[in-house]
Amino acid sequence: MKYIPEKCPCTTAHPTISYYYRKSCELCHCPREDHALPSEIEEDYRIGQLLSDTRYSGLTARVKGSEGARVYKRNRMIITNPITSRKDPTFLTVTYEWAPPGLNQKLAMHYMELIPKKMQPVAGTEGAHYRRMQLIKQLPCYDYNPQYCKGLKEGEKSAMEAFVKQYKENVMGVAEVVLPFSAKEETAEMANSAAEEPAAKKDYVSTAPSTDNILLCELCQHLMPADAPAVYADRAGYKTQWHPPCFVCCQCREPLVNLIYFWKGNRLWCGRHYCESERPRCTACDEVRMENQGSKYIILPPMLKTITTIILLPCTRI
Repeated sequence: MKYIPEKCPCTTAHPTISYYYRKSCELCHCPREDHALPSEIEEDYRIGQLLSDTRYSGLTARVKGSEGARVYKRNRMIITNPITSRKDPTFLTVTYEWAPPGLNQKLAMHYMELIPKKMQPVAGTEGAHYRRMQLIKQLPCYDYNPQYCKGLKEGEKSAMEAFVKQYKENVMGVAEVVLPFSAKEETAEMANSAAEEPAAKKDYVSTAPSTDNILLCELCQHLMPADAPAVYADRAGYKTQWHPPCFVCCQCREPLVNLIYFWKGNRLWCGRHYCESERPRCTACDEVRMENQGSKYIILPPMLKTITTIILLPCTRI
């Protein structure tokens, strides 16, 4: 990647350094996403690859003319509001670069209103840039695609493929946004217990909330309003739910981008921190380690990872 020092905010803080650090800027060692982001098309291809061969492949589409390649069907939302204060009526169009799929516009807008303003993915705003930054940070492509890893040996490649297959099948998920006490919840619960219930007990259950059905957010433990959108993670069960701004990684506390989560130890993880909880991550090249040959990797305590002189240590993977 070509970096442009003139655009780096840290040029006055650090002297010019000759070391080459593949996943950060040569000059200031900021993450490379601080200087350049992949295109939206490339992002959708990467997420499509992550979700392929999973129960969530319905969120992807097959690419014509390719051998099994899939692209993420990102849901955009366009809101048109009339402006009546002028003599001639005009319209203000707002485009959200991502919105939860499967919602009507009213519920989707309610969801967006619950998200902090600076994180709302409105095209051309700080929130849209934040979402794209989180895609790279939370779901680095070299955590699920060996092709993006440099210097993997054949044995390491097969080990990584097995590791990715395991978490796709058992850990990774894509959450949904629905109303608490929704018919969808009742239907899912009934479907799960249909084999155990007598036929006489399979009548439809009312979706109206009652005092016996008080639902609390899994994170903040505050009440879930019946008329406000909630986030459900199928691997956690439909009785476990979160307020939209509470659906965050248990480690970095950042909102889980595109509602993609990893469920481990009854907690939500982003992709990056889940992989780090299972495998050591090299401080220099940022890739997770597949073998026990520690001489080829640099593993540092978290408190040392921010020290510039330490990060400059060489890595033979680069």
